[in-house]
Amino acid sequence: MKAVGITQYLPIENENSLLDVEIPKPTAKGKDLLVQVKAISVNPVDTKIRAPKEKIESEPRILGWDAAGIVVEIGEEVTEFQPGDEVYYAGDITRPGSNSEFHLVDARIVARKPQNLDFAHAAAFPLTGITAWEAMFERLNIDQKGADTGKSILIIGGAGGVGSIAIQLAKLAKLNVIATASRPETIAWCQKLGADQVVNHRNNLAEEIKQVGYQNVNYILCLNDTDGHWQAMTEAIAPQGTICSIVENEGRLDMDILKSKSAGFVWEFMFTRSMYQTEDMAEQGNLLNELSKLIEDGAIITTCNEIVKPIDAKNLRDVHQRIENGRTIGKIVLAEWN
Repeated sequence: MKAVGITQYLPIENENSLLDVEIPKPTAKGKDLLVQVKAISVNPVDTKIRAPKEKIESEPRILGWDAAGIVVEIGEEVTEFQPGDEVYYAGDITRPGSNSEFHLVDARIVARKPQNLDFAHAAAFPLTGITAWEAMFERLNIDQKGADTGKSILIIGGAGGVGSIAIQLAKLAKLNVIATASRPETIAWCQKLGADQVVNHRNNLAEEIKQVGYQNVNYILCLNDTDGHWQAMTEAIAPQGTICSIVENEGRLDMDILKSKSAGFVWEFMFTRSMYQTEDMAEQGNLLNELSKLIEDGAIITTCNEIVKPIDAKNLRDVHQRIENGRTIGKIVLAEWN
């Protein structure tokens, strides 16, 4: 089968950084589904794993952790899916990725594709949707049914893939949403998704939120530069509030500064459940099914901002480069194989 893989970890400008390859088509066993991949999307995690380092793979390594497609085989332990089902999912970082014509994935982290979306638009949702959902409702413990109505959340990096979902989920939970953006087009994108206020993350965020009427905020979701925003976040968080970040830090975060506020800090990493085979691993499939219902009901709109065809190494290199440059809005999807 066709796939896009890496054998050397090279700068994305190098034509050998991502290669068109042929690899064996796998077979579904146990809890796995074999999915015919119709569309994929690219996330920052793809670029981070592909980043240059001195390592050579003996066999092509396949990246990609967002996919939508059709189930073609099921393992003997699978009961909830059948061949022909249209599905979407974010995969497992410890296994080969979805940048291939056919892909094995554990059925517990898969859900039925929203019926009102084509494969390309569905492929934009899984990884960012899971990340935003887990961050909001499991890490920050926001009540999704509205018990926290009127509380405030600062979403740093509102126009990115995760931010685009998080803004919408926060509004469904009836929070006051302050998103950050710095360009006219990203400001407009955040406003379109429902942000109540948009502030500039290139300035001091603690001062920025004061200018739009907030002394502090109950929740902060950091989707960009944990180190760079740490001081401002600790100033802006309310007493007994909580900060969640998805971005690894390079320096030491001064946790002592949170003590007098009894404020909390928590990480969100959407691959935790599949990486550690947690007892509640199936919750990832469940929440994707919940997300499908919200999409079908029109409560959440697509975050797909561009579709590139076909799926091949040249197009993937271009998308990786654009994500590395940090100028994308929403999600870029690749669809169809030649």
